Amino acid sequence: MNTKAKVVILAGGLGTRLREETDIKPKPMVSVGGMPILWHLMKFYSNFGLSDFIICTGYKGEVIRDYFKNFHVNTLDFTIDLTSDNPTITYHQEHKEKWKVTVVDTGLETPTGGRINKIKNFIDSDYFYCTYGDGLSNVDILKLTEFHENQKTLASMTVVRPLSRFGVVDKNSKGIVESFREKPQGDGLVNAGFFVFKKEIFTYLNDNSVLEEDPLKNLANVNELSAFEHNGFWQPMDTHREFLLLNEMWESKNAHWKNWND
Repeated sequence: MNTKAKVVILAGGLGTRLREETDIKPKPMVSVGGMPILWHLMKFYSNFGLSDFIICTGYKGEVIRDYFKNFHVNTLDFTIDLTSDNPTITYHQEHKEKWKVTVVDTGLETPTGGRINKIKNFIDSDYFYCTYGDGLSNVDILKLTEFHENQKTLASMTVVRPLSRFGVVDKNSKGIVESFREKPQGDGLVNAGFFVFKKEIFTYLNDNSVLEEDPLKNLANVNELSAFEHNGFWQPMDTHREFLLLNEMWESKNAHWKNWND
C-alpha cells in the first residue's frame, strides 16, 4: 500500500435532499457528533496511513476553504491575546491531524467525473483513492487496496447490499402474517464509493463526465472495473432521517466507522 497516494473526496454537490442543513453549508460540512462528516472521512482514511487529501469543492465551497484555512482555530481550544497590536494565539491542545489538504474549486454544477478530471494535475502516484463526501463506512482500506492490486484492473469500486428503507412483512398463501423483518438487506449490489483508481482513469474522463454513467460503464465494458464487496457498515447521509441516524450512532458510541482513538 502506497501511503503517499492521495485521497480525493467529492464535496461539491448541492445536497438538495438535506435542505434543512445544506441551505447554509455544503453537505460534507454537515456535523456528525459536532464535527463535519468530511472530518470523519479524513480521520477514517488517515488511520490507514493516508494523510494527503484533495477536496473537490463546488456548492458553498468557501465554507470548506475557510474551515481548513482556520482549521486549528475551528478545532482546538485557544487563547488570543488582544492587548497587542499583533495578537498571538496560544493553543491548548496538541495539533493532532498531520494532514496535507488541497482544496480545489471544481465548479458549481460540475458532475462527479468532471470534478475528478479537474484535479488530475495534482495526482502524482500510480493510483489514488476517491470517495463521496457524504457517506461513512468501516470498509477495510488495506483489503480494498490488496484486492485492487490483485485484480490488476484500472479501477476498483466498493459495493454493498443496502438495507431496505422499509420493514418487510412475510405472509402465507392464506394471507396470514407470519413474520416481520426490519429493514432487510436487498438482493442487489450498489456503488458505495471508496474507489481505487489507477492514474489512467483520466483517459475515461472529461469535465462533463458523470462518473457513474459512461466512465464506469466503459470501464466495465473492457473488463477494467472490479467490484470489492463490503459486507460491513455503510451509511450515506442523503436525508434528514439519515443525518439523525448518524448522530444518534455517534452519541450512543455505536459509530461503526470510528477506527481512531480520541
